[in-house]
Amino acid sequence: MKKEYVVTEITASPDGSPYVFVSLKDPKEIRGFQRSPLGAQVNVFTSLDELSKSIGKMITQMMGGGFATVIKLSLNEYEELNIKVGDKVILDISKVETVEV
Repeated sequence: MKKEYVVTEITASPDGSPYVFVSLKDPKEIRGFQRSPLGAQVNVFTSLDELSKSIGKMITQMMGGGFATVIKLSLNEYEELNIKVGDKVILDISKVETVEV
């Protein structure tokens, strides 16, 4: 499975070890989250059912667009990739099949 992400943050390891943490977000989450220039966003609901269906999305938007995927890279891997905040990256995830003997 391949999935596209945008690099949103790159931080050094807090314990000083030779690693960096790269935070990734889905491009749709970044585009979907826009702050109003007038301040807080107001949502109008006509029914309790409509409120219950939308509450998850509202909470996600208040938290800054949701959670990020974070990967840990060695300094060598980070330098080899030459990535920076704002770059689009593709994560390729595959399951390793093991054969039991």
